[in-house]
Amino acid sequence: MKAAKWLVILAAAALLIGCKAKEPAAEPKPVETAKTETPAPAPTPAETKPAAAEAKPAPAAPAAKAGNLLNPKTLQEKAPEKYEVKFVTTRGEFTVQVTRAWSPLGADRFFNLVKGHFYDDSSFFRVVPGFVVQFGINGKPAVSAAWKHTEFPDDPVAQSNKRGYLSFATAGPSTRTTQVFINLKDNQRLDGMGFSAFGVVEGNGMNVVEMLYDGYGNDGGPEQDKIESQGTPYVKKGWPKLDYIKSASIVVQ
Repeated sequence: MKAAKWLVILAAAALLIGCKAKEPAAEPKPVETAKTETPAPAPTPAETKPAAAEAKPAPAAPAAKAGNLLNPKTLQEKAPEKYEVKFVTTRGEFTVQVTRAWSPLGADRFFNLVKGHFYDDSSFFRVVPGFVVQFGINGKPAVSAAWKHTEFPDDPVAQSNKRGYLSFATAGPSTRTTQVFINLKDNQRLDGMGFSAFGVVEGNGMNVVEMLYDGYGNDGGPEQDKIESQGTPYVKKGWPKLDYIKSASIVVQ
């Protein structure tokens, strides 16, 4: 009996590594590929200009550019208690309302990613019929590398993973970064696994979400680590039917 219990534990651990792991009879989890410790790319040195013939006072250093996706430290604002995000996709538009009290850290991260236009031009790379739609890997490898190790702590689950609700995907405890999923049905079983919903698709927006191309299913889509390393060209070459986020922006109140 002890050996059997260990086999169950090992099988559950393998499921956290990524969406390509062998699945049990139950539906898989919305997971990120497990992180590997790789150094961040070295910053490109700034160009220098020839010195002027006449000495002049040095100008003040420019402030850090707001919303610089290559510098996640510039995107750490506290989100409003409630805000809306408008998604324009290749299938149409839908709006998400975020309630910070449901998942404060998740709502803050999502707010900053949207404000920095992280999700623009990115694919809905994993669409599992009757389960979830997953997105949140930037189409530019340099941006993906900058955010790869920006894990933030988990929030307690205050709102259930019902149809239309959004949560961050994980690769285990306290590993949320940028990937998000939309529940296509009531997935309350995910509540007990620590997936903390932070927002919900408004009105008839789920009609658009449910039109997103799902023909590749759970196992036939692109590999997450290759999307990160090769970007949009890799996705469009191998999975041309996938839908995309054209833009995601904060709705001005």
